[in-house]
Amino acid sequence: MPILDTDPEIRTLLREARTIAVVGLSPHPYRDSYHIAEYLLDAGYRIFPVNPTIDTVFGLPAFRSLLEIGQQVDIVDVFRRPEHVPQIVDEASRAGARSLWMQLGVDSPGAVDRAVAQGLQTVVNRCILVEHRRLLR
Repeated sequence: MPILDTDPEIRTLLREARTIAVVGLSPHPYRDSYHIAEYLLDAGYRIFPVNPTIDTVFGLPAFRSLLEIGQQVDIVDVFRRPEHVPQIVDEASRAGARSLWMQLGVDSPGAVDRAVAQGLQTVVNRCILVEHRRLLR
């Protein structure tokens, strides 16, 4: 699968997606992951919080890992430091995720190559909220 970097590719991904696992979702309203997940919920996506340090956020149960979700997700949206991304790629692939979205500042070139090699459509260094607003609203 390719790196998605054109507007039509990203628009199609965002239009077709129904489920998004937000890895590193914080329960704190002052964090970007919180605001972006809240936006995605309001936009109609089904969100799966992935954070082993919390029990719930937005009234949704949090999962310790992608593998605990128990169903395929369309997008794995990553809010973790770059050194954690290779493990997230492997989990996303094993869990049958369709795509990996690396938020702004999540720079892990080796993980990008790994994601593409494992068949994940991959979006790099873009904010899913900004792209959704720009391409679909």
